[in-house]
Amino acid sequence: MIDSLLGRRGSHLATAAAALILLAGCAAPATEPAAQAAPTSPASTAAGRAEQPAPEPTPTTTHAAVETKQPEPKPTAAPEPAKVKEPVLPESPPVTVTIPSLGVQSQLLRLGLQDNGTLEVPPGDPGSPAGWYVHSPTPGERGPAVLLGHVNAYGNGPGVFAGLRQLKAGDIIEIAREDGTTATFSVDRAEAYSKATFPTQAVYGNTAGAELRLITCDGYDPVTGEFDDNYVVYAKLVT
Repeated sequence: MIDSLLGRRGSHLATAAAALILLAGCAAPATEPAAQAAPTSPASTAAGRAEQPAPEPTPTTTHAAVETKQPEPKPTAAPEPAKVKEPVLPESPPVTVTIPSLGVQSQLLRLGLQDNGTLEVPPGDPGSPAGWYVHSPTPGERGPAVLLGHVNAYGNGPGVFAGLRQLKAGDIIEIAREDGTTATFSVDRAEAYSKATFPTQAVYGNTAGAELRLITCDGYDPVTGEFDDNYVVYAKLVT
């Protein structure tokens, strides 16, 4: 059913920084020499002084006032937006999956890898139950937990994940866990991928919070009797 190869998950962190420097200067002050008073004649009398208007006093400046250009205030940096803390749960293996909008409830098997490196598929004549890939996080832990299920059963009956294409954004998926808690996920989106070009990193790569992947077969070819695609539902933990 699922023949896409799994890869190791990776993550990256990008950082950026910026600095702004403001410079301000002031000019050197200039001073002019004070005017010299004319010499006084010895013959001057009190009357003569009375007839002459008193000269305006000439201010003597020892230093001129210094004008200083105040540096412009640095702009206040906008506060960084608060980082959203993604919800996560401690490790606990899943027991059942319930999809209320589809009327689906299934026990969960534990699936690993086959000898050729492809995922094991859930056994079962009636196309159920679904299975949890044991090398993925447990549902509710940080990262993408992976559940696999058949789209059909022998005799052309529906498999446990036959209705995945009916899921809409916001639909709820509930995973009961061994520790007695329930991890509740909300559907984000769904994509169909060719098995020949399955996007390993997009499906199995690291995520900031706890996520879920529901995977089944898609793209049935009546000529070959094979499914050429996989259908992947992406969901995020809400509680």
